Parts: sequence; structure tokens; C-alpha cells
Amino acid sequence: MKIRSLGRVDYETTWAEMRAFTDARTKDTEDELWVVEHASVFTQGIAGKQEHLLFNPSNIPVVKTDRGGQITYHGPGQALVYVMFDLKRAGYGVRELVMRIENAVIQLLASFGIEAYGKRDAPGVYVRAQKGLEAKIASLGLKVRNGSTYHGVAFNVDMDLAPFACINPCGYQGLQVTDLNAMLVAAPGRVTLEAAGAALAAMLEKTLIAPAPIKAGEKIAE
Repeated sequence: MKIRSLGRVDYETTWAEMRAFTDARTKDTEDELWVVEHASVFTQGIAGKQEHLLFNPSNIPVVKTDRGGQITYHGPGQALVYVMFDLKRAGYGVRELVMRIENAVIQLLASFGIEAYGKRDAPGVYVRAQKGLEAKIASLGLKVRNGSTYHGVAFNVDMDLAPFACINPCGYQGLQVTDLNAMLVAAPGRVTLEAAGAALAAMLEKTLIAPAPIKAGEKIAE
């Protein structure tokens, strides 16, 4: 699996490139993971409801996209890994792919001493943040086209979280959001976006190609 670190790129341009890559795939095309960062943008899933954008005082662009899910925010300090993956060749379904992506984030957080979990009815990865309140630290949205996927997972690393207050994140009213460095306030150093993105891509590569069905949070053998 090829890992491409693309840095900060325009959301709509990257979306078009993902579609083009997927349309041009053959049965022999190598799977890829694209590690990116975006400038501030709200993205609305294909079945997204406008009412989940509560207000937008900074006039952040809102893009209606073709992934699953509702509205979310992307911005500086968030590591996105786009999963350009031949699901048909992998031999498992969308639900297991979601669990494997969640598992990669859960294992990465465990390496920092942070306990995290997924939820079957609300895809993504969650932690217990301040005062034990549940908070989302990674969101997930995919598109399956011709048996292959694009879009992927957004992992909050070191962000200005204020724009999340403008939306019902992923369509859930009152859902709290946090990031990795907020969870590491007692640690001696902060994790850079580049390091977190590279570590997540490496974990995803291992998790996606694991041969046996897995459960959310299950450790993948080395």
C-alpha cells in the first residue's frame, strides 16, 4: 500500500483527484493512503441536512460532498487520511472497513496512553475528555464507487476547535469534540501534525490488510 504525504491541499481539488483516481483504477492498481491537511472548510455528507450548520460567523466555506455522514469541520491541525482502497479485492465489506479504520485510531491513541472506543450507531472514535465527558476525536466518512473507496478519516491533532461549535458535529446535537494534544495536557511534549498523520497512516496500512475479521478495538498482531 502506497502512503502519500501531500501536506496542506485544497479540499475540492483533492476530492476531484480522489474521484479521478478511483475512476481510473484497474484490478491491479495499488491501494493508496493520502495524508493531508486542509484549510478551514465545513463538508456536508451526501444525505446531510442543512439545519446541522447552526451558524457561520467566519464565513467558512461549506462544501456539499459525496461521502456518507452529516456535517463536519476540517481545518489546520487535523490529520486526514484518505483511504483509496479496493474493497472488492480485500474481500470484506464496508462495515468491517469502518471498524478497521476505527481500530487504527484506537490503537494509535492507546500508544499515547489514551483509551478510546468506537460506537456501532455513530461511526468515529470517542474518548472520555474533561470531567469524564464523551468527546469525539476522529470522524469518518467514505464513498464506495465501483467496489473501491475514497474519503476516509479525520483525526483531530492540534486544532482550534471553536468552529465545531457552529455545527452539530456529524449530525449530533451537543456532541463534544477534542483533539490529541488536549488529551495530552499532562505529557512533557506535544505531538506534531506531521508525526500524528504518519503514525496513523502506518497503523491504517497494517490494520486494513490484516487477514482475519476483527472487532473494534481488537489488537492487530505484529
